[in-house]
Amino acid sequence: MEIPMGTQGCFSKSLLLSASILVLWMLQGSQAALYIQKIPEQPQKNQDLLLSVQGVPDTFQDFNWYLGEETYGGTRLFTYIPGIQRPQRDGSAMGQRDIVGFPNGSMLLRRAQPTDSGTYQVAITINSEWTMKAKTEVQVAEKNKELPSTHLPTNAGILAATIIGSLAAGALLISCIAYLLVTRNWRGQSHRVACGAHVSAGTSPVPCFR
Repeated sequence: MEIPMGTQGCFSKSLLLSASILVLWMLQGSQAALYIQKIPEQPQKNQDLLLSVQGVPDTFQDFNWYLGEETYGGTRLFTYIPGIQRPQRDGSAMGQRDIVGFPNGSMLLRRAQPTDSGTYQVAITINSEWTMKAKTEVQVAEKNKELPSTHLPTNAGILAATIIGSLAAGALLISCIAYLLVTRNWRGQSHRVACGAHVSAGTSPVPCFR
């Protein structure tokens, strides 16, 4: 039994359409699997930041890193071409940044600064018709100059000085009271001794009170 020519043409078109849909689905699935992991997640000033790319195929032509919402020459940090003597070629957006690329598509930003914050994008070229992309937001924070712990010594010093001052004032008050009591007692004893001497001699001009 022979299949009519029209039926064969429809079958071929259906098969081609199915294959195209399958390839497109595979490409979209592969692109969705590509993502960037930040290490650490919340970098601080002068820390090294690793942007580790996950889901990279075993073979690819090259990859480009960009800093910005758009991916073009002005935002390109560097291009990495594996297999050549100098695989990393810095771009115009590199500036004074110290960035090292790795063969697996990842990059290391050394001594990150708050000015390095922004959108980082990577584009991995698999072939002339397939490029995988991923991006992530990076926020480099200033180091906390005034942590709560830095105020503790000052507060503790003020508290200690207050306590010591109060104790010193209390000790001084007690000393003054003790001095007055001792002086009063000594004067009373001296007075009684003097009165006794005058009474014994019969020369006391005034009566002595005990």
